[in-house]
Amino acid sequence: MEFSFFSMVANASLVAKVVLLLLFIMSVGSWGLMIQKALLLSSAQRKATKGSTSFEKAPNLREAVQMLGTDPASPLYSVAQKGVLEFNRSKELGNSPDVIVDNVRRALRQGVGSELSRLQSSFSVLATTSNCAPFIGLFGTVWGIMHSFHSIGLSKSASLATVAPGISEALVATAIGLAVAVPATMGFNLFLGKLARIDTLLVNFAGIFLNRVQRELNAHRAVSRTGATEG
Repeated sequence: MEFSFFSMVANASLVAKVVLLLLFIMSVGSWGLMIQKALLLSSAQRKATKGSTSFEKAPNLREAVQMLGTDPASPLYSVAQKGVLEFNRSKELGNSPDVIVDNVRRALRQGVGSELSRLQSSFSVLATTSNCAPFIGLFGTVWGIMHSFHSIGLSKSASLATVAPGISEALVATAIGLAVAVPATMGFNLFLGKLARIDTLLVNFAGIFLNRVQRELNAHRAVSRTGATEG
């Protein structure tokens, strides 16, 4: 008899069909998510790399932040925004330079954490798919084998020709479960590696931002002292 996947699905029990439908939905969802995350993380890494270089080359903090404002989709934008808001707020309150630096450091850390959380959102879907799909497929296989043996008992025939079709139909669920889980697992691991590289870029950017804040505060303090001396 010629192997036909669609004929096996058509002849499968209701429970097996539900299992296969669930695996199909998980596969479509995970592939759609992987394509979306691949584009998002690649864009974020590219923009973070380019933005850090441009930010470091800018003549002062104001122009550097304005340059980031031209691309709000960059992961650096939200981090810098939190740093600038805290910097301005602390200066308005008249805090000392050391307090301002500490406040900005905490704001940048929060910004990096928030941006990483945004980028890794929905990773749990891939983790769930990679962990659960094989077991869902195995459940479909076990149920199909039970159904096959029940049919054998009713027909009172245990010949290979009677047993083989039902067993092969049942094993399809396990094969599909693995086919769903393997890409999700690979995608999850690849995205974790890419996210780690983005994390490094954001942390480095936060350091560059903080260094600029310290330089500007030191320059302002030096100017104030010079003015006071001359007065």
